[in-house]
Amino acid sequence: MNDILVSVILGIVEGITEFLPVSSTGHLILAGHYLKFTGEKANAFDIFIQLGAILAVLGYFRRRLWWLIQSLLGKPGTPDSLPQDIARRFSLGIIIAFIPSAVLGFLFHDSIEDRLFTPKVVAYALIVGGLAILIIERCCQNPKTFVMEHISLQKSFWIGVAQCFSLIPGMSRSASTIMGGLVVGLNREAAAEFSFFLAIPTMFAATLYSLLKILPSLCSADAVIFGTGFIVSFIVAWLVIAGFMAFIKRHNFMVFGWYRIILGLIILILL
Repeated sequence: MNDILVSVILGIVEGITEFLPVSSTGHLILAGHYLKFTGEKANAFDIFIQLGAILAVLGYFRRRLWWLIQSLLGKPGTPDSLPQDIARRFSLGIIIAFIPSAVLGFLFHDSIEDRLFTPKVVAYALIVGGLAILIIERCCQNPKTFVMEHISLQKSFWIGVAQCFSLIPGMSRSASTIMGGLVVGLNREAAAEFSFFLAIPTMFAATLYSLLKILPSLCSADAVIFGTGFIVSFIVAWLVIAGFMAFIKRHNFMVFGWYRIILGLIILILL
C-alpha cells in the first residue's frame, strides 16, 4: 500500500482513538499489523503523530490554558479566571499525577515495547479495560467534584497511579485516567477534562523521549510521511475532542466498554 495512504489511515486512527477510552496505541498496533507497517520506523511514526493529537488539545482548550496561565501569574481579569491559589494547586496536581507513569515509563519503556506491543496483548488489555469501564460506571454513581480545577492533590495522585495502567498497550491512557477520576469522585466531564490536561505533559514527554532515541535512524524521505500523519491526526483529534465533550454531557462510558470487549474478542478469534 502507498506510504502516504498508510500515513493518512494511521493519522485518522490516532486522531479518533487518542482521547477516547479505547486505546490509541492498541489500535495503531492492530492497524500497523494489518497494513504491514511495523518495525522501528513504524513505532517512531506512531509516537510522532501523537504529537499532532496533543497539539489539538492545546488548541481546543487554549482559552482554559490561557486563563490558567494568567491566574498563575496573578493576572486574573476575565470572568473565568481562577484564584491564584486554586490555579497553583491544580497545576501542582497535574505535576503530581504525571510523575508515577513518567517514572515507570522511563524505567521500563524498552521492556514494555519489546514484550507487550503485540496484537494478543492488546486484545486482552482491551477486554480487561472494557470490563473495568462497565464495573466502574455501575459502582461510581455519586461524584463529589464537578469542576476540574477543584480537584485535590490526593485525588490527582491517585489518577496518576491509574495512568500507570496505560503503559500496557490496549489499556488506554484516557480510559485509565478517566476511570481513575470517576473512582476518586470526579464527575464524567471533570474526569475527561483532567485527563486531557494530564495528557499534555505525559504525551509531550513520551513523544520527545521516543523521538530522541529514533531520530538518528530517520531520513529526509520520511518527512512527508510523518508530516502527513501529523496533520491528519491534529485535525481529526480536534474534531473528536469536541464531539467527545458533547457526548459525555448526555451519556456515560458504557458504550466504550462494550466496544472494547467486542473488539478484543474479535481480535482473539482472528488470531
